[in-house]
Amino acid sequence: MEKVISLKTILLDMDGVLWRGSDPILNVRELFNRIRELGFQVFCVTNNSTSSVDVYLEKLNGFGVRLKNFQVITSAEAAAVYLVEQFPLKGFLFVVGEEGLKGTLKKQGFYISETADMEDVLAVVAGLDRALTYQKINQAAKLISRGALFLGTNPDKTIPTPDGNAPGAGAVISSIEAASGQKAIIIGKPERHMYALALSRAGCTPEETIMLGDRLETDILGAQRMGMHTGLVLTGISNRQAGESWDPEPDIIAEDAFEILEVLARK
Repeated sequence: MEKVISLKTILLDMDGVLWRGSDPILNVRELFNRIRELGFQVFCVTNNSTSSVDVYLEKLNGFGVRLKNFQVITSAEAAAVYLVEQFPLKGFLFVVGEEGLKGTLKKQGFYISETADMEDVLAVVAGLDRALTYQKINQAAKLISRGALFLGTNPDKTIPTPDGNAPGAGAVISSIEAASGQKAIIIGKPERHMYALALSRAGCTPEETIMLGDRLETDILGAQRMGMHTGLVLTGISNRQAGESWDPEPDIIAEDAFEILEVLARK
């Protein structure tokens, strides 16, 4: 791993790195204390659109970690920022997703349409929706065919649950793509939008940043495309064999985030 001495910022995935569901994988408070001891600034970035930034801040606080709002970036938050850039005058959106996504978009000043009958819907925004229906897919497809912008929060086809993998946001988005014949603009990892937002808030370059995550095809791939350093942890989705056969291989492959920090401390 070259020029690691220049690192200033750690981007940290949460699900599969800090916790699984509500259960911590490691001592979350000690991890953040160690990050601060090493002099890094930290941002938490997640493809999960079902919970708001405030929910994540509350969850981190429950583990003894206090972060500021700007240090947590969800795919819903990144989607809202993108939409503000595209539609600064705001307006109506049609959302296939849960309250975390809807609330985040409302907080940025958008209105949520509950029907495809409105002619002035600016965009369809799709994410994980565990109450997905045929009607929602049909309404979204109609709006997209009439010219509404089509955004997807993240491409993850599955999500881990206690009962095994379940359909993720990518499965929801794919159903709307099939019905509408249009590809979604993906906001979450591995696309650049969340990484660019984090870099902007951190005030640093990709070369000064390392992404720590558990999914090769999202966390690691996107960071590599941006020119960031990468650390794969084996506490989530991807295993060591997959990491070692990935091209290019992540800069660090470790059992958990603590091990990666100790590698960085020795550089």
